[in-house]
Amino acid sequence: MSLRDLHIPSLEGARIQETIDLCIRQGYRYRDPDAPLSWQLISGESIQQKAPRAPAQAAVVIGHSGTGKTEAILRAFHCYPRQVITHDHFPNIVGPHYQMVWQTVDVPDSGKTADLAANLMISWDLTMQRWLPERPLRFEGRHGGSKRDGPTMLNEWRQVALTHFLGALHLDEVQNFFRLESKKTRQQKARTGEQRELKIIEDHCLKWMLSMTNTWQIPLILSGTPDGVSALMKRLSNSQRLVSSGFHQMPRFATPMEPEFCQLFLKILFQYQYVQTPLTLTDGVAELIHRLTAGIPRLIIALWIAAHRIAFENSRDEMTTADLEHAASTYLAPVQDAVEALRSNDSLRMARYEDLLPVDDFWREFFSS
Repeated sequence: MSLRDLHIPSLEGARIQETIDLCIRQGYRYRDPDAPLSWQLISGESIQQKAPRAPAQAAVVIGHSGTGKTEAILRAFHCYPRQVITHDHFPNIVGPHYQMVWQTVDVPDSGKTADLAANLMISWDLTMQRWLPERPLRFEGRHGGSKRDGPTMLNEWRQVALTHFLGALHLDEVQNFFRLESKKTRQQKARTGEQRELKIIEDHCLKWMLSMTNTWQIPLILSGTPDGVSALMKRLSNSQRLVSSGFHQMPRFATPMEPEFCQLFLKILFQYQYVQTPLTLTDGVAELIHRLTAGIPRLIIALWIAAHRIAFENSRDEMTTADLEHAASTYLAPVQDAVEALRSNDSLRMARYEDLLPVDDFWREFFSS
């Protein structure tokens, strides 16, 4: 079961790390603690007429569920030795000061401002408590209760983040900002083959994100499934800002013969076999694993663990292709229809799953070129 923690770095994951590093370093270029303009920004003074405003800094990571986009972002953040840096001396501050290099938080299922603000506050306090356990919680008592004012809470968190010179904010699961259309509308579109759309739950969340990059100059990293990212980029003005620093697609393995799948991912995975007679990696085995999982890394790991469970129930103490097929038809049976839809590339079959929308390749090609 510990194989669930296995992370095999990819080329796209390395590019994500590079994008995040560029965002953080460029963000501090415009929010230099030594510069008076930085403190005018924190205090809320009008500075637009005093100096050119920094360009928007944001990047988007898109991928189907299970392709490893969140893990790639977290691994990139953990390349930095500390998430919270203690400064014994800091410009314009008496005594020590604490700098937050990065913060990551999930967009809440509700997609509402109050719940997003609560998640940000809780995440901030948990991070500070982990690095500085002796310090009191900054937002204790601010994110509970039934009468929460979402915009006010977001502004309070933002002011704290600015004061502590947050390097970058990562918002995961951006599809939670949107909701499905009514059941009746979805049924009508399913009959005609028309693509379904998501509707924004609260406009304030989107406006707040744009303000983060435009006005407050905190770099933003967004990640989510194709349906949510596509809905987020319905307007050109939004998409220009949100991919100003990078656009990354974490793809599934498209074919069983691509080198990154059979010569890297499977080659490493096959080292972890806990039977006396291990399975040999051949082209036929690679094709079988790809057919059973559609090349989605999380499903490959799940299949591998399930096949071991089945192998352990037998007295022969070996792994076989039959164990893989048995695991797919039992432990992974609920996802097999989605796997077949992905492998078919049939838009009608994929339309049964709202998060299997096709990915727009324009921005990916723009940045990879």
